[in-house]
Amino acid sequence: MKWKKYRLKTIEDAEDIIIATLYDCGIEGAEIEDKKPLTAEEKEQMFVDILPDMPDDDGVAYLDFYMDPEKEDTEALLSNVQKALDELRDSMDIGDGTIEESETEDKDWINNWKKYFRQFYVDDILITPSWEQVSEKDQDKMILHIDPGTAFGTGMHETTQLCIRQLRKYVRPGKEILDVGTGSGILAIVAVKLGAGHVLGTDLDPCAVPAVKDNKKANDIPDKAFDLMIGNMIGDKAVQDRAGYEKYDIVTANILADILVPMTPAVVPAMKKGGIYITSGILEDQAWKVLDACRDAGLEILEQTQQGEWVSVTARKPE
Repeated sequence: MKWKKYRLKTIEDAEDIIIATLYDCGIEGAEIEDKKPLTAEEKEQMFVDILPDMPDDDGVAYLDFYMDPEKEDTEALLSNVQKALDELRDSMDIGDGTIEESETEDKDWINNWKKYFRQFYVDDILITPSWEQVSEKDQDKMILHIDPGTAFGTGMHETTQLCIRQLRKYVRPGKEILDVGTGSGILAIVAVKLGAGHVLGTDLDPCAVPAVKDNKKANDIPDKAFDLMIGNMIGDKAVQDRAGYEKYDIVTANILADILVPMTPAVVPAMKKGGIYITSGILEDQAWKVLDACRDAGLEILEQTQQGEWVSVTARKPE
């Protein structure tokens, strides 16, 4: 069977936002090709003695995604992608933003990303793919077995790590947590392992249902400890009613800044007085938007932490 392959030319600084945009358009996975130098931490995770020489970084990135013309309306999907790229171009630099189309033979591309997902640490927490064994020396650590599937992150991204570190600071036994945009459920599972009494995860993408189910099972998370609701916390009162009001000790949201801005006033009513709001997915030059949104919603800023170009803002609802 022939697949349609699409190669989108952009820039490294726009990779994450464009990938999120592709997911929103219904593209369930993309391969990234760039010349960005590896960090020291990434080199340590490569499990090789000598790394190959890399070409000079020119800032250009290519995102490859695939469609099955027998099962998908490729013309409609591509039209949606192009429209979304045009809207992004009005607010940020996305480079060329051009898309080349070609055909490729049938292959297991949807699982190829697995060869790049290896065990790694967030401080003393070990995050490991569900298909890798944990060594004896790591048996005493907090271990997360994560299979993100095709639609969600692995936890390797700076934004997730920032959230995990903040959860480590603020989660206490019995706390009630709301995880908005739960994806693979990684933050919710961390919270449960840290002692949270219950987590409600919400997501717009139905792909979250099997991803969360598999990861709960892999980590021995009881169903009663972590519930999932598909729906939009922004503007959908039925979803907000189901989540509840003045109920949560901590709300986490690892989402892009432009979504956090309207989301913040929507989730503040769900927080208890004194509740903690942990956000990430924020590019450094957009942190002011989230800081302003938090203050406008009546929250007190507690911390602004950063890893690479990504920022986490932690705030508190007044007593």
